[in-house]
Amino acid sequence: MRFRVKSMMRMPALALVPVIAMTGVGQAGANGSDLQVFDWSGYEDNGFFKTYLEKHKTAPSYAFFGSEEEAFTKLRSGFRADLAHPCIGVTKKWADAGLIKPLDTDRLTGWDRILPAIRGNSGVTFDGKTWMMPFDWGNSGLIYRTDKIDAETISFDLITGPDFVGKVAVPDIVTSAYALAALAIGLRDWTTMTDAQFEEATAYLRKLHKNVRFYWSDPGQLDQALASGEVVVGWGWNQSELNLIANKTPAAMMKDVKKGVATWVCGYVHLAGGSVSDDQVYDMLNALSDARSGKYIIEAWGYAHANADAYDLVDPATVKQYGFDNAEKFLSESLLTSALDPKLEAKMIKEFERIKAGF
Repeated sequence: MRFRVKSMMRMPALALVPVIAMTGVGQAGANGSDLQVFDWSGYEDNGFFKTYLEKHKTAPSYAFFGSEEEAFTKLRSGFRADLAHPCIGVTKKWADAGLIKPLDTDRLTGWDRILPAIRGNSGVTFDGKTWMMPFDWGNSGLIYRTDKIDAETISFDLITGPDFVGKVAVPDIVTSAYALAALAIGLRDWTTMTDAQFEEATAYLRKLHKNVRFYWSDPGQLDQALASGEVVVGWGWNQSELNLIANKTPAAMMKDVKKGVATWVCGYVHLAGGSVSDDQVYDMLNALSDARSGKYIIEAWGYAHANADAYDLVDPATVKQYGFDNAEKFLSESLLTSALDPKLEAKMIKEFERIKAGF
């Protein structure tokens, strides 16, 4: 099975011009394409919204962003769409900027089946309102060559040692790097990070920098480097592990919550500048949250879905292989990369740039 790349803050942006997703169901220009979705590249995949296609005959139109900050800037400058696909760390910021509308959960047919640990997250519901329809989630973890490192010995401390000089890859994303560092110093909730813990996490990244071969911006870079042996360990996402395994590379992700693994959650928000009817917006949200959509993302992409019923539609062996067989327990024990205090985030940005520059 071949797995697709998830773009989440990692791939170069495509042109911000609406693109009609091609389908075999209808022709561009039909009513379905009036819905504008602002998304990561790849999420125009028709497998995610089959019931929308069945009703509207044509896929929505898509425009793509390469990072949430880019999306935020474009929307504030006047770019218009109906739905967007950020992650839970930015929904409060987007709501405070007036970019999104609250959702009516009574109109979300799968709302009650959203995993409670996700549904109740402060990035989904806040100020007494619901702002996001959670869609996909997955893990950030150490992905390593199993022919070079034993499962028993892989750890955050190990990869800072002298045997790993030039053998480590880290994402060129400040929040991802600091999630790694937070876990390395024993945190499971980075929203409460103290000044002393921030200094400890920064010191870890500075020590790790000496072993970093490169900071990657596209998960394909990590995949290729691990497959070739250029690096033997990297901080990455589920799809990289599955891509490597599918291509016969001996690799695995460290998913031991006792050692440390992070979890991200993303979903869809109703943009304030949209133009189509609410009925059409909710048709799309309900298609995305359908358990059959979840079955597709688990089997074809290797990511988890927010609908608890999706896992019952997938072969239990596959669910267990991907680490989703006890989703609620996993979510509760991993570091959930939710919103940070803006002051803490600013400190992270400043120090990460200094670390990459060698200071």
